[in-house]
Order: sequence, then structure tokens, then C-alpha cells
Amino acid sequence: MFTLSSLWIPFTIVAAFGQVARNAMQRHLTGPLGTWGATNIRFLFGLPFSIAFFALAIVATGDHVPWPPSSFWPWLVLGALTQIVGTGFMLLAMNDRSFVVTTAYMKTEAIQTAIFGFIFLGDHLTIAKVIAIVIATVGVVITALRPGGQKSFADLRPTALGLGAAAVFAISAVSFRGAIITVQGTSFVTAASYTLMWSLFVQTLILSVYLLLRAPDVLEKILGLWRPSLFAGFMGAFSSQFWFLAFALTAAANVRTLALIEVLFAQGVAYFSLKQPFSLRELSGIVLIVIGVALLIAA
Repeated sequence: MFTLSSLWIPFTIVAAFGQVARNAMQRHLTGPLGTWGATNIRFLFGLPFSIAFFALAIVATGDHVPWPPSSFWPWLVLGALTQIVGTGFMLLAMNDRSFVVTTAYMKTEAIQTAIFGFIFLGDHLTIAKVIAIVIATVGVVITALRPGGQKSFADLRPTALGLGAAAVFAISAVSFRGAIITVQGTSFVTAASYTLMWSLFVQTLILSVYLLLRAPDVLEKILGLWRPSLFAGFMGAFSSQFWFLAFALTAAANVRTLALIEVLFAQGVAYFSLKQPFSLRELSGIVLIVIGVALLIAA
């Protein structure tokens, strides 16, 4: 039977769809804006939409505007900072010639999220869920590999980029969940929306000040590219809204493992749009992802 607590499943699926669109737009803007300029657009142009989402949550639920305890802010700032760093690593990896290998390392995020969630929040995961996370992660790593790229696994740069991005994204997910669950006396929708709004405010402030001091011309370029940036900002806020809703209902490791289905979306696009056939390796990885996700949902 479908319950309120199981809403994290459709929330995560919607967020994964939105993230694919957001990443595509950010990658497109990396050329004219640079790594940190492209990173800032998701925060700067996402902030107004997050405020609108929060206002809608207040109107729909009838909740009061919360003022969280002091413990909210360390979690929020840690999540905001690590997400900035993780996004920067991800965009650097997209421009790196070892992108495929780096991506394979980045897919260890779900496992690292489970570890950090247990250490910092005491998130409990059953043995069945741990097995599901491992199976899905192995599947997505296999899918990410490409013939001839295995030699790059000995290189330090793709290893550092991939594992580093996975680690900071994992810490970010756990931190945002830590911030959300400190917001008491409101619905989970309001708590998630409130946390998202403040996180985007902090991230916008930090990156905008940095660019103003170090590269003011980039800010001018961002404003000049406001049309595509607005779409990227909306998709960033949209996907983050559903990530945060999912974090409010379950352990971050569950959410980030189910999020691996974005690999299936990408494979589907490649097959139906680009007519790229699946290799045996890719099919093996896809099967493992499906098995892992199915076990996770059933656990």
C-alpha cells in the first residue's frame, strides 16, 4: 500500500529527470561562463523560484513561517558549501579528457552517502538496503566504463575529481537532510522548501561575492545570458525541490541510490534518439541497476 512515507520514491524520480535537464544546460553554459559562472547560474537564477515554491508551500499547508533552531544553520552552510564544491568538480570533470573514468568514480556517491548518513545522522539502513545500494552502484560504474579507458584509472586527476565530487555531494545530501529534520512544527513540505530557499540564498551570496571580487566580467556575462540561465535556474530549483522533499522523508542514501536511474534515462535517450545500440557491458550494468533499485524499493 502506498503511504506518505513512500512519496520519496516519485519525488526522487521527478528530481532525477529535472537534474538531467539542468546538467545539460549547465554544461552548455560552461564554455561562455567558465566553471564557477556556470555553477552560479543554478543558484542565482534558482533562488527566485525557490522563494515562490516556499510561498506556495505556506499557502497550501497553512503552516507558519518557521524559524529553526541554531543547529539548522551549521547543517545548511555545510550542505551549501559542499554542493558548490561538488558542482565545480562535476563541471571540471565534464571538460576533462578522462570524463568517463571520473564519472565512474563519481557514482560511488550513494555508498559514501550511506556511510556519512550513518556517521552524522545515525540513519539506519537494513542489510537488504545496503546490498541494494552496492548492487546499483556496481551496475552504474560498469555502465559508465568505456573500452580503452581503464588505463586512466591509475591517473591521479580523474581519481581525485571523481571520488572528491562523490564525497562532497554525499556530505551535501546528508547535511541538507540534517538541516531539514531540524525544522520542527511544520509539514515536511514546508521544512524542505524553507531549507531549499535558504540554501540557494547562501550559495548565491557566496558565489556572487566571489565572482564580483575575482571575475566581475563573468557576472556581466551571466546577466547577458539570462534567458538560458533562467531555464537552468528553474530546472535546478525544480529538481532540488523534489530532492529536498525526498530527503525530508527518508535517509539520503535511499534517495541518492534511487537517483542512479538517471543513468537509465540517459541510456534511453542515446538508444531512441541517437540510435546507439547497447553493448553487453552496458546491458549488464543496466540489469544490475534495475535489480538494485528494485531491491531498494522493496526493502
